[in-house]
Amino acid sequence: MSQTLSTISSSHIDEISSSKNEPDWLTSYRKNSLSLYENLPIETSPLYNKYTDAKKMDPQQVSISVSTTDKVPDFLQKRLGELEDKTCIIQIGTHIHKINISDDLKSKGLVISSIEDAVKNNSDLIKKSLEASNLKNDKFTALNSAAFNSGIFIHIPKNLILEEPIHLVTCLSDDGISTISRNIIFADESSKATIVQELYSSKSEKQQAYLELLNTNVGPNAQIDMTTLQMMDQSTVNFSTRIADLGKDAKLNSYSGLFGSILSRYKIEYYLNGPGASSNDSEVVFGNEEQTFDIQTDVNHEAPATEGRVVEKSILQNKSKSLFKGMIRIKENATKSNSFLSGRSILLDKDAKSDAIPGLEIFTNDVKATHSASVAQIDEEQIFYLKTRCLSHEEAERTIVEGFLEPLSRKMSFQVRAWIAHLIESKWDQKELSINTDEELAKFIEVEETRYNEDAEIEQHYKYR
Repeated sequence: MSQTLSTISSSHIDEISSSKNEPDWLTSYRKNSLSLYENLPIETSPLYNKYTDAKKMDPQQVSISVSTTDKVPDFLQKRLGELEDKTCIIQIGTHIHKINISDDLKSKGLVISSIEDAVKNNSDLIKKSLEASNLKNDKFTALNSAAFNSGIFIHIPKNLILEEPIHLVTCLSDDGISTISRNIIFADESSKATIVQELYSSKSEKQQAYLELLNTNVGPNAQIDMTTLQMMDQSTVNFSTRIADLGKDAKLNSYSGLFGSILSRYKIEYYLNGPGASSNDSEVVFGNEEQTFDIQTDVNHEAPATEGRVVEKSILQNKSKSLFKGMIRIKENATKSNSFLSGRSILLDKDAKSDAIPGLEIFTNDVKATHSASVAQIDEEQIFYLKTRCLSHEEAERTIVEGFLEPLSRKMSFQVRAWIAHLIESKWDQKELSINTDEELAKFIEVEETRYNEDAEIEQHYKYR
């Protein structure tokens, strides 16, 4: 039985726990989280409150339930066919449609499962992950912890190096019911993996939501490359909270391409807990019509000699909006740390709008920290120059946008650059948003790797020493 988000209560929490036969400790955790959700404001920071568009999600429209239909939408059939023999987990609504792991990887200890199975089989890791989420800082983190009705669990054992990516494909169900997903990734010491997350939805008559809480734990000397491609219909909203904990010499490279949904609210936190840990976060946003993108990325340097890099770039058409909030925090014992934070937007129409609020909190000496932000329209002189080279106005705009994104793309793998370039091309031409594995995607990528010095941009900005 479904109900709206505005009427969620402890009885709904009991229904979820009972249907999944959850242990008492998890039911108690859910109810404590619900209490926090009910009492927290939409935005806890008074600085950010006046900018946020989180109220675009209408709790009276968003329907939630213990279970949804598991029917695969027609538009997704081709993509699932391409993943037939790949390592993957497919989630349709609240149901796990398919898990594909080779016998070889199973024998090496790789675990990919639903969160429901993980609660039974990996309870210690689940408890550790739940405890890593600070529910008092965000209303929607508390909501997810209280009412998650699905989720994905991945455990990469010690010393396992995966040559091929793990694909996480999530699609909202066709019945209009929203999905609240609790996703957890553990990478043990000296392991390495690439994870590609694809988010889809069908067009819905009323507002539908994908609410996600993703915890990533990267062990000592481990590396995770995480790519998220959000291609949901604009009848949906997408709220995602992401918390990453990194051990000694651990690395997390995160790439996000946000293209769909009417409202995308991403709250991302990196905790560099071990000496030598490093995070690299690259975000591409392309908005049109009345889309809103609300992104907050915080890098917390908790240990010495840690490195953080955050670069966000937005392309905005029509009446779309972006809000980028970033914070570098270097704690007292995190000497020798190095961090960079940048948010930049290019406005293609006069009604498009972008705000950027970067910040620094430095509690020690002998560190290097840089932050910057810029919002601008396309320079008409550049348009004129390109039109004198026989380009149309639209071709000139596209060329300038490609140059705007080029420095960012240099940190990405060939395949990620190809996917994002394909999605930008599709959105510009108002085509269906989906990724394609065809080799023709290579035409979107320039092969010369030495043309641009990606570190030059960092050196231009003011540094805190």
